[in-house]
Amino acid sequence: MVDVGDKPLSRRRAVAAATVRMAPETAERLRTLPKGDALVTAQLAGVMAAKRTAELIPLCHPLPLSHVEVVLEVGDARVEITASAETTAQTGVEMEALIAASVAALTVYDMAKAIDKGMVIEGVRLLEKMKEPV
Repeated sequence: MVDVGDKPLSRRRAVAAATVRMAPETAERLRTLPKGDALVTAQLAGVMAAKRTAELIPLCHPLPLSHVEVVLEVGDARVEITASAETTAQTGVEMEALIAASVAALTVYDMAKAIDKGMVIEGVRLLEKMKEPV
């Protein structure tokens, strides 16, 4: 693990995204799947995953997150996921935002896989990162 002990505290924010492509019929049914509401479940899964990032990624610093938000927007044949994470710490929250977006996408996939075998998760990416002095 990298030593960040001498770094000053900074307010940090990161935003990540992911896309789940699917059949248009699947996108229409995401709130009424056999397993339940995929959008609500994926939002909760993303937030929970962000909080456990240090357990999932080796050598990742555990961070005191002050805010995590996961937004899912349904399109004609896709779900666009945006996840943001914030902290005041000595290292950034990019991994927390990326994990949140990824796990939310995986949750949508898991909940809809029984009705759509052709779904694709793509475009997991960091959109923004910010650091400012405290």
